[in-house]
Amino acid sequence: MRRRAVSPVLTALLALAACTPRQDPDASADSLVNRVPAAGREAAPDLAGTDLDGRRIRLSAYRGKVVVLNVWASWCGPCRAEAPELSRAQQHLAAKGVQVLGVDTDADRSQGRAFASDHRLAYPSLYDAGSRQLVRRLPAKYLARALPFTLFIDRDGRIAAQGLSSFTETDVRTVTRPLLDEKTGKH
Repeated sequence: MRRRAVSPVLTALLALAACTPRQDPDASADSLVNRVPAAGREAAPDLAGTDLDGRRIRLSAYRGKVVVLNVWASWCGPCRAEAPELSRAQQHLAAKGVQVLGVDTDADRSQGRAFASDHRLAYPSLYDAGSRQLVRRLPAKYLARALPFTLFIDRDGRIAAQGLSSFTETDVRTVTRPLLDEKTGKH
Protein backbone atom coordinates (compact mmCIF):
# COMPACT_ATOMS: atom_id res chain seq x y z
CA MET A 1 0.00 0.00 0.00
CA ARG A 2 1.09 3.49 -0.77
CA ARG A 3 1.34 5.87 2.17
CA ARG A 4 0.19 9.46 1.90
CA ALA A 5 1.78 12.32 3.75
CA VAL A 6 -0.52 14.07 6.18
CA SER A 7 -0.72 17.79 5.44
CA PRO A 8 0.21 20.24 8.21
CA VAL A 9 -3.32 21.69 8.06
CA LEU A 10 -4.90 18.27 8.55
CA THR A 11 -2.50 17.56 11.41
CA ALA A 12 -3.47 20.81 13.09
CA LEU A 13 -7.16 20.12 12.54
CA LEU A 14 -6.83 16.69 14.08
CA ALA A 15 -5.09 18.26 17.06
CA LEU A 16 -7.94 20.73 17.42
CA ALA A 17 -10.49 17.94 17.24
CA ALA A 18 -9.93 16.97 20.87
CA CYS A 19 -12.31 18.48 23.37
CA THR A 20 -10.93 19.15 26.81
CA PRO A 21 -13.06 19.80 29.88
CA ARG A 22 -11.76 21.95 32.68
CA GLN A 23 -9.45 19.69 34.68
CA ASP A 24 -9.95 21.41 38.04
CA PRO A 25 -13.30 23.16 38.47
CA ASP A 26 -11.93 25.01 41.50
CA ALA A 27 -8.86 26.35 39.69
CA SER A 28 -8.42 30.11 39.66
CA ALA A 29 -8.53 32.05 36.40
CA ASP A 30 -4.85 32.88 36.84
CA SER A 31 -3.98 29.18 36.77
CA LEU A 32 -6.00 28.73 33.57
CA VAL A 33 -4.19 31.32 31.48
CA ASN A 34 -0.74 31.95 30.12
CA ARG A 35 -0.31 35.71 30.37
CA VAL A 36 2.00 37.63 28.06
CA PRO A 37 3.77 40.68 29.52
CA ALA A 38 2.88 43.87 27.63
CA ALA A 39 6.39 44.24 26.22
CA GLY A 40 6.31 40.74 24.71
CA ARG A 41 2.88 40.77 23.09
CA GLU A 42 2.39 40.01 19.41
CA ALA A 43 -0.29 41.51 17.21
CA ALA A 44 -3.30 39.24 16.89
CA PRO A 45 -3.94 38.24 13.28
CA ASP A 46 -6.80 40.19 11.75
CA LEU A 47 -9.21 37.30 11.42
CA ALA A 48 -12.00 38.19 9.03
CA GLY A 49 -14.87 36.56 7.21
CA THR A 50 -18.54 36.12 7.91
CA ASP A 51 -20.46 35.44 11.09
CA LEU A 52 -22.92 32.58 11.48
CA ASP A 53 -25.59 34.57 9.64
CA GLY A 54 -23.31 35.49 6.74
CA ARG A 55 -22.59 39.11 7.79
CA ARG A 56 -19.03 40.43 7.42
CA ILE A 57 -17.00 40.38 10.61
CA ARG A 58 -13.42 41.37 11.37
CA LEU A 59 -11.41 41.13 14.59
CA SER A 60 -9.77 44.53 14.03
CA ALA A 61 -13.22 46.18 14.17
CA TYR A 62 -13.02 45.66 17.95
CA ARG A 63 -9.72 47.55 18.39
CA GLY A 64 -9.98 49.69 21.51
CA LYS A 65 -11.81 46.94 23.39
CA VAL A 66 -10.47 43.95 25.27
CA VAL A 67 -11.49 40.99 23.13
CA VAL A 68 -12.18 37.53 24.51
CA LEU A 69 -11.65 35.40 21.39
CA ASN A 70 -13.21 32.02 22.14
CA VAL A 71 -12.71 29.09 19.75
CA TRP A 72 -15.49 26.50 19.90
CA ALA A 73 -17.47 23.83 18.07
CA SER A 74 -21.05 22.69 18.57
CA TRP A 75 -20.08 19.07 19.29
CA CYS A 76 -17.73 20.04 22.15
CA GLY A 77 -19.25 19.41 25.61
CA PRO A 78 -17.08 21.93 27.48
CA CYS A 79 -17.92 24.50 24.77
CA ARG A 80 -21.62 23.94 25.45
CA ALA A 81 -21.07 24.40 29.20
CA GLU A 82 -18.96 27.53 28.65
CA ALA A 83 -21.27 29.31 26.19
CA PRO A 84 -23.80 30.65 28.76
CA GLU A 85 -20.93 31.88 30.93
CA LEU A 86 -19.42 33.80 28.03
CA SER A 87 -22.82 35.25 27.15
CA ARG A 88 -23.17 36.52 30.71
CA ALA A 89 -19.67 37.97 30.54
CA GLN A 90 -20.57 39.78 27.31
CA GLN A 91 -23.78 41.17 28.78
CA HIS A 92 -22.14 42.33 32.02
CA LEU A 93 -18.79 43.56 30.70
CA ALA A 94 -19.67 45.18 27.35
CA ALA A 95 -20.16 48.59 28.93
CA LYS A 96 -16.67 48.34 30.44
CA GLY A 97 -15.06 47.72 27.06
CA VAL A 98 -14.98 43.92 26.78
CA GLN A 99 -16.13 42.14 23.62
CA VAL A 100 -16.54 38.37 23.45
CA LEU A 101 -16.03 37.10 19.91
CA GLY A 102 -16.52 33.43 19.13
CA VAL A 103 -14.84 31.44 16.39
CA ASP A 104 -17.02 28.53 15.27
CA THR A 105 -14.92 25.71 13.82
CA ASP A 106 -17.81 23.42 12.82
CA ALA A 107 -17.65 21.91 9.35
CA ASP A 108 -21.21 23.07 8.64
CA ARG A 109 -22.37 26.62 9.38
CA SER A 110 -25.88 25.38 10.23
CA GLN A 111 -24.49 23.45 13.22
CA GLY A 112 -22.94 26.64 14.56
CA ARG A 113 -26.13 28.61 13.94
CA ALA A 114 -28.17 26.02 15.85
CA PHE A 115 -25.64 26.10 18.72
CA ALA A 116 -25.78 29.93 18.87
CA SER A 117 -29.57 29.86 18.85
CA ASP A 118 -29.90 27.06 21.41
CA HIS A 119 -27.46 28.77 23.78
CA ARG A 120 -28.74 32.29 23.05
CA LEU A 121 -25.25 33.59 22.45
CA ALA A 122 -25.01 37.29 23.28
CA TYR A 123 -21.93 37.72 21.10
CA PRO A 124 -21.06 37.20 17.44
CA SER A 125 -19.04 34.27 16.12
CA LEU A 126 -16.77 34.24 13.09
CA TYR A 127 -17.38 31.10 11.03
CA ASP A 128 -14.08 29.30 10.37
CA ALA A 129 -14.90 25.84 9.00
CA GLY A 130 -12.34 23.33 10.21
CA SER A 131 -10.16 26.09 11.72
CA ARG A 132 -8.63 26.82 8.33
CA GLN A 133 -8.11 30.53 8.97
CA LEU A 134 -6.85 29.98 12.52
CA VAL A 135 -4.32 27.41 11.35
CA ARG A 136 -3.12 29.70 8.56
CA ARG A 137 -3.00 32.98 10.47
CA LEU A 138 -2.51 32.33 14.17
CA PRO A 139 1.08 31.84 15.40
CA ALA A 140 1.58 28.13 16.11
CA LYS A 141 2.39 28.73 19.78
CA TYR A 142 -1.20 29.95 20.28
CA LEU A 143 -2.92 27.05 18.52
CA ALA A 144 -4.30 24.72 21.16
CA ARG A 145 -4.67 20.98 20.82
CA ALA A 146 -8.18 20.96 22.26
CA LEU A 147 -11.39 22.95 22.35
CA PRO A 148 -12.42 25.26 23.76
CA PHE A 149 -9.51 27.65 23.86
CA THR A 150 -9.52 31.38 24.34
CA LEU A 151 -7.22 34.26 23.50
CA PHE A 152 -7.47 37.52 25.40
CA ILE A 153 -6.56 40.44 23.18
CA ASP A 154 -5.65 43.82 24.62
CA ARG A 155 -7.11 47.11 23.44
CA ASP A 156 -4.15 47.59 21.09
CA GLY A 157 -4.98 44.34 19.28
CA ARG A 158 -2.17 42.27 20.81
CA ILE A 159 -2.42 38.78 22.32
CA ALA A 160 -2.25 39.31 26.08
CA ALA A 161 -3.18 35.84 27.37
CA GLN A 162 -4.12 32.36 26.25
CA GLY A 163 -6.60 30.14 28.05
CA LEU A 164 -6.57 26.41 27.48
CA SER A 165 -9.75 25.47 29.28
CA SER A 166 -13.36 26.55 29.55
CA PHE A 167 -14.07 29.82 31.36
CA THR A 168 -16.74 31.09 33.69
CA GLU A 169 -17.96 34.68 33.76
CA THR A 170 -15.89 35.17 36.92
CA ASP A 171 -12.79 33.87 35.13
CA VAL A 172 -13.36 36.30 32.27
CA ARG A 173 -13.71 39.18 34.73
CA THR A 174 -10.48 38.16 36.48
CA VAL A 175 -8.47 37.95 33.27
CA THR A 176 -9.87 41.08 31.62
CA ARG A 177 -9.73 43.39 34.66
CA PRO A 178 -5.99 44.16 34.42
CA LEU A 179 -6.25 44.49 30.63
CA LEU A 180 -8.98 47.10 31.02
CA ASP A 181 -6.75 49.00 33.43
CA GLU A 182 -3.89 49.20 30.92
CA LYS A 183 -3.39 52.36 28.93
CA THR A 184 -3.59 51.88 25.18
CA GLY A 185 -0.63 52.61 22.95
CA LYS A 186 1.95 51.64 25.59
CA HIS A 187 4.05 48.71 24.53
